[in-house]
Amino acid sequence: MSAWLKDETTLQAGGAAAHAVDIFALLRDQTGAQAAQVTAAGAAWLAGASAYPRSTLAQWEERPSSPGVLPCGTQFDVVNVPALFGRRMLERLWAEGPGTGPVAVHRGRMLLFASPGTAQRLPSLLAWEEWGAGGGAPRGEVPPLLCHGTGDAVTVPPLTCVSGGSGPRWLVAPDTRTPWLPGPDVLLWACVRVSRAAASRQEAHGSGQTSHGSGHSIFPRADQGANVYDVSRRR
Repeated sequence: MSAWLKDETTLQAGGAAAHAVDIFALLRDQTGAQAAQVTAAGAAWLAGASAYPRSTLAQWEERPSSPGVLPCGTQFDVVNVPALFGRRMLERLWAEGPGTGPVAVHRGRMLLFASPGTAQRLPSLLAWEEWGAGGGAPRGEVPPLLCHGTGDAVTVPPLTCVSGGSGPRWLVAPDTRTPWLPGPDVLLWACVRVSRAAASRQEAHGSGQTSHGSGHSIFPRADQGANVYDVSRRR
């Protein structure tokens, strides 16, 4: 893990060590098998989260293949979810929703970069929707989410992360100075959709086992011509 410099070092020709390279030229010209490619504009956006953006860029210039640490709360917040649940969230967001901002994976968890303030609001929204740990959700469970906001810091993958390598890596790399970031409402929608889909699959699996296990039901046969209303839907 890299340590950030504490001064305002500028990116000047000859100012870096002899073995250093121009980080922007590297990101523009680099080819090969990459898990996800951070552009020069994306690197500048990431560095803007630091109190010393120029020092951060200088650090990346010297060690572009090393992960770093950036503070949350100004440029972005981060919602940290289990990898499988996160993958299903991404599928929903890209197939049915507005998409995502940058996304990384680290130590079996998925890091979704979100708009500032999301870390504070999302847990409250989940609790209000009765999808949190204490809500006793009848239609599905959201696994523990770690919301990183003001006062927190996260490990970010290297800018030049090679596909298949160990350690943190980008799934959706930042590629612009002004990336779109999902807010708490969008991530709440994705959490609820994934949880309900999982609960529906479990109910279908359970009812299938029941029907095969016994030929009789303790409930009377439903009237085929009756109107059925979903009274569980929230008004």
